[in-house]
Amino acid sequence: MNTAQAWALLDTVPDPELPALSLRDLGIVRDVRVDGPAIEVVLTPTYSGCPATEVIAQSVLDAFSAAGCGPVTVTQQLAPPWTSDWISAAGRAKLQASGIVPPGCTDAGAGFGPIGTSPISIRPRHLACPRCSSRDTERLSVFGSTACKALYRCRACREPFEHFKPL
Repeated sequence: MNTAQAWALLDTVPDPELPALSLRDLGIVRDVRVDGPAIEVVLTPTYSGCPATEVIAQSVLDAFSAAGCGPVTVTQQLAPPWTSDWISAAGRAKLQASGIVPPGCTDAGAGFGPIGTSPISIRPRHLACPRCSSRDTERLSVFGSTACKALYRCRACREPFEHFKPL
């Protein structure tokens, strides 16, 4: 297996907490190193306490094993820390399509992101509902189904939705 094939295989490995996204879509695959039959996959978790870290590493090992490749090593790289800016454009579109509002830009120098993220406070304002596009929304809880998401409700269509927090 060459490096391009290894990257392509990682496009098929879903994130366990966001199965609509691959590990590459989420931006946690930092590097792939192929040296003959040996493959090293370098991952940066979304945060150091992410409970899915071990499941993700095992999913990578399982994918390469199923493809008949190996030996494979999964290495964690914690610096630089993961940022939601690393989510690919395809990943953001997949989040939106699955009813989760993707994060905006968190770069303080960039001003307001596409969903109105303030450079001073990363609490988004007036998120657009992923179902009806209304900006008449409210945050119900700082945490959604996972720590990286917050729970919102649209006042227009009354449907709940999650927002992937910018980091």
